[in-house]
Amino acid sequence: MSLAAPAVPSADAAALAGCGGRLAKTVTFGGGELRVYKSRRYACAVTVAARPGARRAMAVTLQPRGGRAVTDKGRFTIQAGPVTVHALNRCVRATGSIAGRSARTGWILC
Repeated sequence: MSLAAPAVPSADAAALAGCGGRLAKTVTFGGGELRVYKSRRYACAVTVAARPGARRAMAVTLQPRGGRAVTDKGRFTIQAGPVTVHALNRCVRATGSIAGRSARTGWILC
């Protein structure tokens, strides 16, 4: 018998991820999800493993249009990030990866 993890309401998912604001975009890929959150002035991103467990290479990058990208990378068990950028009246793009598999958003929140 296997036990499924309970569904996490979006407000609790934001708290787990460490990002404020509302979930604006989720991109699912092999091994996990790239999640982008938006508040009035800021955007925040995390890469979350589908199956937390052993440490593995993970990364998340968030870049505002016309600004510097912010990256968190390393060997993590659950998630990379959060990374936050000032995004008032700016588009952002995000990239996330877990153990060689990755996802990206293109320019969003414009």
